Amino acid sequence: MAPRITMSVTTGGGFEIHLNDEGRNLLIRELQSLNEKNDHFHLAAWHDAEVRLGRNAYRPSDKIIGAATILFRTDEWDRQYYPHVLDDKN
Repeated sequence: MAPRITMSVTTGGGFEIHLNDEGRNLLIRELQSLNEKNDHFHLAAWHDAEVRLGRNAYRPSDKIIGAATILFRTDEWDRQYYPHVLDDKN
């Protein structure tokens, strides 16, 4: 079966990822390939995205997320450019 990954926001504002076995395996492979030189990948409903997203909502009230980017950031990068994200008060 082909990978199937659907990302959506519920009516209550929750974020959900629905995936089948192949979708899980693809997402894990992409996540594990991230490093300082390969620092992001795209998830999208169009054909040329690294990870293709489904367009069909699981519930009629869900809002489908059609595109997203996952970014790998080291602590050193964040300390230099975005130190506020390392603040434990948040």
